[in-house]
Amino acid sequence: MARHFLTLNDLDAAELQALIERACELKKEFQEKRMLQTRPGMVLAMIFEKSSTRTRVSFETAMAQLGGHGIFLSPVDSQLGRGEPVEDTARVLAKMVNCVMLRTFEHEKLERYAEYSDIPVINGLSDTYHPCQLLADMQTFYEMRGDISGKKVAWLGDGNNMCHSYINAAKILNFDLSIACPANYQPDAEIVASAPQNVNTACEPHEAVADADLIVTDVWASMGQEQETEERLKVFKGFQVNSDLMKLAADDALFMHCLPAHRGEEVTADVIDGAQSVVWEEAGNRLHSQKALLEFLLQ
Repeated sequence: MARHFLTLNDLDAAELQALIERACELKKEFQEKRMLQTRPGMVLAMIFEKSSTRTRVSFETAMAQLGGHGIFLSPVDSQLGRGEPVEDTARVLAKMVNCVMLRTFEHEKLERYAEYSDIPVINGLSDTYHPCQLLADMQTFYEMRGDISGKKVAWLGDGNNMCHSYINAAKILNFDLSIACPANYQPDAEIVASAPQNVNTACEPHEAVADADLIVTDVWASMGQEQETEERLKVFKGFQVNSDLMKLAADDALFMHCLPAHRGEEVTADVIDGAQSVVWEEAGNRLHSQKALLEFLLQ
């Protein structure tokens, strides 16, 4: 039976911690130029229905470094773009490749794909979750500050797919997550309800960041929401991560952002480019955490 990675909930705490630690080992091997090709000859099909920089480059590079190969598929040059059911694509690709990464809009499409796939399916991003980014974020915090259990994390901005994945991470790794979102942009109530001991959504921005060990945000208008940008700029104005807010956090607090960022909107330039920001290490860790994930799924 294939193991899939559609949300962080597909891992238990021990498996997630093991992936984080393995990612750190792989990163050290990468830095010391002593990488081993642990999955030679294996092929990853990467289906992109949403544009990407970090996800495509990190997965394709990861497979190359593991000794395998990545194949890029877009709706323009695959039968999915001509209306082939995802169930049929899943069954066909399972006969040809070893793993599939799908970056799409509706999370239900990922679930349908996985249901008909005999090989591992990875969520490269959906409108509901972004679990691969959380692997990199949790690896980055572990490298910088150690165990995140019992720490306080603040999420500011939209209650989007990243926020949902942070809720899952808080539940699994047992940290406190304070979420500050505008009234009509709260995270999904059912996802929040899944982590009652770890999540607080009744926060203003200054309350969320108070004494936080990690502050995280994302763009205010995600892919597919571009037509809402003007309205969102007005609604989210008070949720910007700036130097005044950062002063309310713990002295050694870190700042993360999954990128791409809009300086002057969800975060000021002095914060994202400042000493507490670890966004570039966070972005680079997508490679190492996904290598660890691919090793795990392709056992």
